[in-house]
Amino acid sequence: MNNADLIVATLKAAGIARGFGIPSGNVLPMMEAMRKGGVDFVLTAHEGSAGFAADVTGRLTGAPGFCIATLGPGATNLVTGVGCAYLDRSPLIAITCNLNTDQLGRRIQMWIDHHALFKPITKATLPLRQGEIGATLAAAIRLALSEPQGPVHLDLPEDVALAETNEPLPALAAPLRLAPAPDAAIERAAQLIAAAQRPVAVIGASAMRMADPARLRRLIEHCNLPFATTTMAKGMIDEAHPLSLGCIERSCRQTQRKFLRSADLIIGLGYDTIEVEYEAWIGDVPLLQIDIDPVDVAPSVKLAHQVVGDLDSSFGRLAARPASANTWLADDIAAHCRAFQAALRPASEAFTAHAAIDAVRRALPADGILAFDVGAHTHQIASQWPAHAPQTFLITNGWSSMGFGLPAAIAAKLARPDRPVICLIGDGCFQMTCGEVATAKRLGITLPIVVLDDRWLALIKVKQIRRQFPLYGTELQAEEYREPPAHYFGVPARGVRSADALADTVKAALAAEGPTVIEAVVDSEHYLETVYD
Repeated sequence: MNNADLIVATLKAAGIARGFGIPSGNVLPMMEAMRKGGVDFVLTAHEGSAGFAADVTGRLTGAPGFCIATLGPGATNLVTGVGCAYLDRSPLIAITCNLNTDQLGRRIQMWIDHHALFKPITKATLPLRQGEIGATLAAAIRLALSEPQGPVHLDLPEDVALAETNEPLPALAAPLRLAPAPDAAIERAAQLIAAAQRPVAVIGASAMRMADPARLRRLIEHCNLPFATTTMAKGMIDEAHPLSLGCIERSCRQTQRKFLRSADLIIGLGYDTIEVEYEAWIGDVPLLQIDIDPVDVAPSVKLAHQVVGDLDSSFGRLAARPASANTWLADDIAAHCRAFQAALRPASEAFTAHAAIDAVRRALPADGILAFDVGAHTHQIASQWPAHAPQTFLITNGWSSMGFGLPAAIAAKLARPDRPVICLIGDGCFQMTCGEVATAKRLGITLPIVVLDDRWLALIKVKQIRRQFPLYGTELQAEEYREPPAHYFGVPARGVRSADALADTVKAALAAEGPTVIEAVVDSEHYLETVYD
């Protein structure tokens, strides 16, 4: 057994079933070990996509995601996906396959200092050295899975990968547990909730990683708390719940801000400010923060109290307190939600982006998984799309990088092959990652890839208009879209020009034996009204 074999066996023991990446000569020892060791190697079109796919795999499986790249340009390409896992807090192991040990640090083709490169965007960056492989890998896996979760980078010289070893398979320790919050902190939080007449909870990304998400719902119902969510936390509680207010700080944000500022207490439940800082929307409403880390707020935020510790413990102990009453009426919450949803859908004779999003939602079963990308459509989807369960609404909102949607959808389908998965992206994002259509084809996965074609980088176009700048550098195509080609990389392509045609085509694609590209030519002019209201 060589060290590459030991690495693969350890990753497999940690529950890792596949790794994403692009080969080079330096990567071949690891690829051969993966072939022999039963960890699938998934060839992507770009290392950044490999990182995004590994991020989502870590979110969905409970084991770290795994991505692999060569040195130099392979490593720099991989950085974009690894950075996503860092700010979005997904467990991930990234391995760069380097030169031989005696060549490190020399002026040799492709060599750069990988540890300096990855240090700002990982929890740790560690060298893999002869005789220390098992201990280093076990420490990396434990660190990636310990809260706050995140990526760990490992650098593997080729001679170390090939060297024979008699190291045993290392024992893998459980992730470190967060300490429970002090009793006094829980007591004060309970007092604040009981005293509030119009409390509103806002659920954030830290809640996504709870061991028992049902505790979140029990707390919401026990305290009768109307709740909103950040973008990433959508679906933690079914948005059909009568206490649901929808998503904050996306399309029609002013409608949500007005409601939130009518509260007399905002309760941040696992609210990670990496998605949006409190001062952007909270006004002068006092804040009760309950999270795993001390909150990062501007001096303008009225921080009444914070509870720092394990969320399962904090939510469970608060839900065990006597129930308290507030003055919220179910009719008021329902009326607000109706007005919010109506504002998101301005009347139009055209085939609008909001109509296309509704059509895709109708076509996807309630337990299906949506992966989407970053742009104007992100804002519209986050506010408009009802999410019904955890881990069904996949987006990056800490790193917030274009190019996430398609590799995320591929990873989701591999991790959840029994669930329907749809990718919904803009045409700018599709241009960035269309090579991953070939990845989906090689894998043989059923995946509708819906592209909202409006010929613009629409989010930046809206910002240019709002700031009274001329439109410059944001038009993707001057002429109107024609019918799509018959296929992309052998994947059939379909063009649609109406909501009904889109819903029907998506349903057919969900029944197909492989991926399908669906180009929906939409009118996105309402983004001026909805995305920045």
